[in-house]
Amino acid sequence: METSKAFANGDFFYMDIKAKIIDEEGLNRTLTRLAHEILEKNKGAKNLVLIGMRTRGEFIGERIKEKIKEIDKSEPNFGVLDITLYRDDFRTRLKQPEISVTNITVDLNEKDIILIDDVLYTGRTVRAALDALMDLGRPNTIQFCVLVDRGHRELPIKADFVGKNIPTSINEEIRVRIKETDGEDAVYLINAPGKN
Repeated sequence: METSKAFANGDFFYMDIKAKIIDEEGLNRTLTRLAHEILEKNKGAKNLVLIGMRTRGEFIGERIKEKIKEIDKSEPNFGVLDITLYRDDFRTRLKQPEISVTNITVDLNEKDIILIDDVLYTGRTVRAALDALMDLGRPNTIQFCVLVDRGHRELPIKADFVGKNIPTSINEEIRVRIKETDGEDAVYLINAPGKN
């Protein structure tokens, strides 16, 4: 087992890395495949709106948008969703949550929404995102695209598009690192802090 010092958002922290699941090349291939799957299921990009969930879902969504643009020669609408105020643990947290900005300028009514995030775990984040989206309009469909599904669902939620299924134990975590925020493209399986 390797303990690695990594850099993220200006702070050093230690990750007890068990395995590097996806490297930069693998991540690029995975996002290309996801773009193809989204286009195939929706018969092109014409009615699509891609919505990236802050923070890493935003950057993964941007990349999928660019790949769809390359493949389909048309650029889908894109927006960013912050679900902080919709989380079911919002009022139970002791510290003041950091609230970002939702940036969705397109009309969502009758559109096919592709909601994009980095990791699917309990399903609670997705549930909050669905509540937030329904407050913004009445889409034709809402489909969910996730880079990694790690299991351990607490709600009946399933992704429509999955980059990689990585079964984890309760003592493990998936750490997605994206160049835009973390300086590298990679997915790591790590020991959960304090659960060694």
